[in-house]
This record gives sequence, C-alpha cells and structure tokens, in this order.
Amino acid sequence: MSQLPTIIVPARLASSRLERKLLHEINDKPLIIWTAERIKSEVPEYPLFFAVDSAELSECLKSFGYDSIRTRADHSSGTDRIAEANETIGAEWVINVQGDEPLILGSQIQTLADSLKEGHQMATLATPFTEVEAFYNPNAVKVVRALDGNALYFSRSPIPYARSLKGEVTADWLLNNRCYKHIGLYGYSAEFLRSIAKMPKGQLEVLESLEQLRILENGQSIHVGISNEETIGIDTIEDIEDFKAYLAS
Repeated sequence: MSQLPTIIVPARLASSRLERKLLHEINDKPLIIWTAERIKSEVPEYPLFFAVDSAELSECLKSFGYDSIRTRADHSSGTDRIAEANETIGAEWVINVQGDEPLILGSQIQTLADSLKEGHQMATLATPFTEVEAFYNPNAVKVVRALDGNALYFSRSPIPYARSLKGEVTADWLLNNRCYKHIGLYGYSAEFLRSIAKMPKGQLEVLESLEQLRILENGQSIHVGISNEETIGIDTIEDIEDFKAYLAS
C-alpha cells in the first residue's frame, strides 16, 4: 500500500428498523455527525468522505463541514454505493465505516489498514462474543474463520452450532470456544471494490440480507482481523438509549 486508505462512509436516508436513522438526533446532534466526529477524532490523518443518497444528508454533512459525494438512490448495498463514490474520489485503497457506528475506534481502522498492507484485497473485523443473548440475536452477525484468518461464512444464525450442548451455549462455553461477532467495517483495494459492484448478487446474500456473502459466493476471500474492542452499532431505539447511556457515563 503506497498511501493511507481513504475512509468512505455509505449513507442512505431510508432504514428498515429505525426510520431516518442517520438523521435521528441524539443530544441535539444527528447520528451521522456523531460518527463523523468520532472518525475525525480517532484517525484525523485519514481522508474522509461520505457517499450519500439524498440532498438532505448531503446538506446535513456540509453544515458540519464534511465532504459528501451524491450517489444513486437505488444501490442495494453500502459497498455498491462506495464503489460509485470512489469513481469520483479515485482512492487506491478504501475503508468502509458504517454511518451508524458512532464509537468506532482508531485501532480498528488501523487493523483494517494493516490487513490491506499485508496484501489482502478485502478485509473486515470481528470480535469475540462474551454474552449468550448477543450470540442468539439475529441482528448480531456471526462469522466463522479458517485457520488462515479468512472468512468461511457469515450468518445471522448462531454459528458454529454447539452439537454436544444441542445448541444451548453458556457464557463459559463462549469463553472457551471463541465465536466471533462481525463488525461491519471493510477495507478494499480500489480494483477489488470495482469488481464487487460487477459481481452478480448471490442467493445467500439475499436470504441472509448480508452483502458480504456476495464475495464468498463468487469464490473470493475476505480476511477477518480480530478486535477485542466492542462497538455500539445503532439499529434500534434501544441502541439509541444505550448510546445515550454511554455518553452520560
């Protein structure tokens, strides 16, 4: 890698579980701005852009001093949106940070950058599960890794299945059998990012509603780095309350 990757945050106004999530105000500030400010404070040296689908998001970001690229509204995934935006930006290496991750850490972004430096064309992150409830939560995506650190599969189901326990795992079992929660951050080379946009959408991608499965179904690899730090992704009103509690602590 010849330079720092560029961070591009995909942002669309519509959201299924929390209406207009990215513009939802938390302590008088839209969620997307909490994320933007966090990125700038954690990794100020990385170029930062937002790939947006609406004038409303673009204007919000501009009012706080952030750059955005307007993209088509009909993209089916954040990766496709970033691929379009990077045709304008022209970055050689791209890191995708989700707009609903207001507690992203610089160390996590650096882990992705390190994976790209090692020669991986696409990388993501995972963190060990510590709570049984989270392991069974379909909103917490699971990933299983090969010995070389590449992803074998991503699922909303609790995988791997603990056959000897008939699937009824305990906190101790999770501690002794490292099961990984996917953290939805990605790094790509520009060439690989362009190729993703041309890949046919896969059946598993549609069934699980997980865009990263497109890459595996098309026979490509995703390297999975490990972070021991948890993040709070905002998907529901309960997540908003958790984030407010974090801010108040």
